[in-house]
Amino acid sequence: MSQSLSQLYVHIVFHINCNDAVIIPEKLQNNLHAYIAAICKNQDSSSIIVGGIDDHVHLLCRLSKNITAAKLLEEIKANSSKWIKTQADEFGSRLNKFSWQKGYGIFSVSLSKIDNVKQYISNQKEHHKKISFKDEYILLLKKHNVEYDEQYLWN
Repeated sequence: MSQSLSQLYVHIVFHINCNDAVIIPEKLQNNLHAYIAAICKNQDSSSIIVGGIDDHVHLLCRLSKNITAAKLLEEIKANSSKWIKTQADEFGSRLNKFSWQKGYGIFSVSLSKIDNVKQYISNQKEHHKKISFKDEYILLLKKHNVEYDEQYLWN
């Protein structure tokens, strides 16, 4: 073939660094989600939806054929972390210590399930009134048959 083509949809989940105990203020979350969407666009990986709550982010995007998932996450985490720290004057000096955990979860999404995942991400605030992030994440890992060692999930 002379042309490289792809259509890869992924659901990505990542969490704040638990050791810092710095949460993302609610008033900052929408701007953070928009900032992450812009990073995705700059990496030729268009976001479909970015959501989450005060301690984690869910991202549904079309992964570019020109970037690895690890590189995309590196760009998202590094740039969004720097941006969050610039918000410390408005939202409190504790944001100067903000960081993301090193790890992340990434799950393939079939085209027929895009709307389901969009709905799931858009309902995060309601969803987390019933279930913790840790329980949610373990359910996602099990749903996608991802092998894991729980002692390495949270640090």
